[in-house]
Amino acid sequence: MKYRNLGRTGLKVSALCLGTMQWGWTTDEKSAFEVMDAFVEADGNFIDTADVYSKWAEGNPGGVAEEVIGRWLQERGNRSQIILATKLRHPMGSSPNDEGLSRKHIIDAIEASLRRLQTDYIDLYQAHASDENTPIDETLRAFDDLQRDGKIRYLGASNYKAWELMEALWSADKNNTIRYDTLQPKYNLITRAEYERELKAVCEKFGVGVIPYSPLAAGFLTGKYQRDNMPDSKRLSSVANQFATEQGWKILNEVLKIADETSSNPSAVSLAWLLAQPAITSPIIGANSVAQLKSSLAAPEIRLSEEQIKRLDSVSSWL
Repeated sequence: MKYRNLGRTGLKVSALCLGTMQWGWTTDEKSAFEVMDAFVEADGNFIDTADVYSKWAEGNPGGVAEEVIGRWLQERGNRSQIILATKLRHPMGSSPNDEGLSRKHIIDAIEASLRRLQTDYIDLYQAHASDENTPIDETLRAFDDLQRDGKIRYLGASNYKAWELMEALWSADKNNTIRYDTLQPKYNLITRAEYERELKAVCEKFGVGVIPYSPLAAGFLTGKYQRDNMPDSKRLSSVANQFATEQGWKILNEVLKIADETSSNPSAVSLAWLLAQPAITSPIIGANSVAQLKSSLAAPEIRLSEEQIKRLDSVSSWL
């Protein structure tokens, strides 16, 4: 595993980040422990979660993924070796103050996450989305207090628009508070415009480290789907609608060719393309099993040629 600085900061994180949205949803606790163990054995040190994971699973109130990670950290005794990231913003209760980025909810949310994770600090605390009902200076001052109290060490954002990120950076500079040093956007070979149209320039200019989620397009870029045999389920129909387009199949075909040329696999090639982009710190990979994880772990070792990168750029261009 290779390591990269987290944006402009001095913190070193693994070039791949282990996502845990599936803990308590499609992955049981035993399998989750096995995947986290394998990730650490491969020298991965960066794990991402959120307080809301996996609230959309039937009967899941949220917080389950954090609880699983907390039990794993206690059993393994390796907290100081893990760069732990979590997020807040989405509803965690029925009260109007059980969501958002107000001072109240931020303070309540960090205490709940620390309790579930069985730790006294979060390495990277992230706003899961913006909050139009709360002034950005209130949000950043609350995060700043958490950093001063030693409860968080770095701050990040997820799903922010370019103007929202710029507003936050401007507010932090003006008021001398903690700033967003990372951004989690959806970014992959198929979904490029959302990040590249405006966010890319902001992140490169201001040293914001990019931690892309859905880097394999919900599994489409792993090559497990076939044009004439798409599985029939509610979740996978969403994959088909988003990614299994004519251009999507063309992109996947090029990925498969380069995987063959590099004696690798399509997951690793798709991730390697991301890692070759400016400002990218660590794509977030998901895995329900150790076998799935291993196919992605090869990505940091792949050296795509300029010609191969140009082919992928060309076939996936949104311009």
